[in-house]
Amino acid sequence: MSLKEARTYGSIGAVLSLLGGLIPRVGLLVTIAGMVMTLFAVREISNEFKREDIFRSYLVALILLLGAFLVLIIAVLFGIGAVVFKGMPFRAMEEGFWALRHIIATFLVGALLAWILFLLGSYYLKKSYEEIADEIGVDVFKTTGSLYFLGTILMIVFGLGALLILAGKILEIVAYLSLPEKVENGEG
Repeated sequence: MSLKEARTYGSIGAVLSLLGGLIPRVGLLVTIAGMVMTLFAVREISNEFKREDIFRSYLVALILLLGAFLVLIIAVLFGIGAVVFKGMPFRAMEEGFWALRHIIATFLVGALLAWILFLLGSYYLKKSYEEIADEIGVDVFKTTGSLYFLGTILMIVFGLGALLILAGKILEIVAYLSLPEKVENGEG
């Protein structure tokens, strides 16, 4: 069985999703393209081993992670929009710090909901990568999944969680490049 396409899709997708945040204007599109290519890679691996659960776990993770970003964006827009709609910038002296408190409270609630979705998504990502590692024997996938999960848990501690997730993204590239081109018997 051949994993050549999964290796190509996964490594390019991981690089694009890592570098997307550094590219102005089109960075979000580059990141999404990278995520889709990685999804194709996981689909190829899932098909090679006839394990639909690997792909399903990854798909659930991707949906939850995208949902977390959406919740965070909505919370920020809702907080700012409510303040602007009430005309708070023009009545700031009369109302005191109501506008600022409202924006912060809305953002914190949205951030908490987004963090919960990130946590669930990273759990499913970890689960998918552990199943891939069990099938193929490339333990870097397990380490990648664990770094994502621990990074998401520690995201509350500013910086530490982000550093672990960054390390996970780099190891994800290594994991996909470590895939063998062929697998014996098709049974891992």
